[in-house]
Amino acid sequence: MKTCLVVDDSSVIRKVARRILEGLDFEIVEAEDGEKALEVCKHGLPDAVLLDWNMPVMDGYEFLRNLRRMPGGDQPKVVFCTTENDVAHIARALHAGANEYIMKPFDKDIVTAKFQEVGLI
Repeated sequence: MKTCLVVDDSSVIRKVARRILEGLDFEIVEAEDGEKALEVCKHGLPDAVLLDWNMPVMDGYEFLRNLRRMPGGDQPKVVFCTTENDVAHIARALHAGANEYIMKPFDKDIVTAKFQEVGLI
């Protein structure tokens, strides 16, 4: 079973993402900020990361930059999931190593389509 790390400071978003992704046969690990997410990754890299941008302690962009520098950190497929929708933010995320980008609010169809696009399902 593939694993997905859901990183978001909103427990509601994490819960919604968990339900969707468990329905797609993913095992879910959660983190409420980038720093906690990095700790999870140090113990074992997930197959996928659903990543919020704006979080306390360490934002999604900084987490992604740190993840991609880790040994094997180029392997997880990272899908940014955020309210930031301007082209500059999207370009910055993709340049930092994100594989895809989805906007909040999201639903099962959107998550499924993006995970298919990056080869996770």
